Amino acid sequence: MLYFCGFHFTKMNVAIVKYNAGNVISVENALRRLGISPAITDDKASLLAADKVIFPGVGEASTTMAYLRQHRLDELIVDLKQPVLGICIGMQLMCRHSEEGHVDCLGIFDTSVKRFQATNANDKIPQMGWNTIYEMQTPLFEGVSPEEYVYYVHSYYAEICEHTIARTDYMLPYSAALHRDNFYAVQFHPEKSSAVGARILNNFLQL
Repeated sequence: MLYFCGFHFTKMNVAIVKYNAGNVISVENALRRLGISPAITDDKASLLAADKVIFPGVGEASTTMAYLRQHRLDELIVDLKQPVLGICIGMQLMCRHSEEGHVDCLGIFDTSVKRFQATNANDKIPQMGWNTIYEMQTPLFEGVSPEEYVYYVHSYYAEICEHTIARTDYMLPYSAALHRDNFYAVQFHPEKSSAVGARILNNFLQL
C-alpha cells in the first residue's frame, strides 16, 4: 500500500495499451513510482478486466490508426467502460479526425486535431517544453493550480470543444485535456511533468 498526498492505494489492476507507439515505458515507470505495477498488454480480456486503462504514446496518427484497426484495438478502446486516460498521441487518436495523415480517428471526442501554423519567426514547431494549463475542470485536476507547469512535445493540437476540461496557450488556445463519460485525455505528458504530473496520474487512479 502506498500513501501519496493524503491518498492510499490498495492493489489496483491498471493496464497500459500495448501498440506501435513509443513512450510507454516512461508511463509504466511513473505508475511504479506511485506504487502501481501496471500490465502493458493488447489482450482484450486483460484490458476489459482492468480497473483503469491508460492509452499513451508518441507516434504518427495515420500509421498508428492503421495498426489499431488491423489489431481491432480501435473497437476495443471505444467499448471500454472503466476510466480510460489518453496521453499525447493517445489523446489525439481519441478525437474525431487528425490532420496528421488526414485520418479518421476513434471519435470519442467530437473535435479535430490540427497542425500548429507558425505566424512569425518566434513560433517554434513542435511545442517542446513546459507550459501552464488553465480553466481546469473535473477531479482529474484536483490540487493543481494554474501557476504550475506541465511538459509538452507535440506539433498537433485538439481544438477547443464541449469536451475541453483544460486549456493551454501556444500560438492559440487549444485543448490541454478532454473528458467525456469514462474517457479522459491530456495532451501533455504527466509522466514527465514532475510532482504536478504525479498528482494528475494519482487523481486519475482515484476516479
